[in-house]
Amino acid sequence: MSKKVCIGSDHAGYALKQTLIPFLSALGWTVEDVGPACTDSCDYPVFAQKLCTMVLEESIPGILICGTGIGMSMAANRHEGIRAALCTNEFHARATRQHNNANVLCLGERVTGPGVAMELARIFLETPFEGGRHQRRIDLFDGK
Repeated sequence: MSKKVCIGSDHAGYALKQTLIPFLSALGWTVEDVGPACTDSCDYPVFAQKLCTMVLEESIPGILICGTGIGMSMAANRHEGIRAALCTNEFHARATRQHNNANVLCLGERVTGPGVAMELARIFLETPFEGGRHQRRIDLFDGK
């Protein structure tokens, strides 16, 4: 079974995105880049929208990158069904998957080095959701 992940950024996250794409490919992921294609100034909500649409339509994980990760996480979490998490350490990346079933990882290129970002992405994509009592809490997000 093929593993697919989508990735997007703004201009401030472009370099880190370009680092993560071959790393994820080497781990066996098919990577769909939703843009941008260069470092020209752009609006991060546009790329968050593209990525969130793909995550929801294809039921795949996503990774969004901007300068701090904050703007992307705010933009992504405006979409019903998206659980985007800004992660800065391994515990964040693991716990947000295990307990929150996050489907979008947000990273900040200006605050997270490439080595750490690669490890956070790997952990996020490889960690399963625990379900159980955590599912009940996630259901409350959607008023269930």
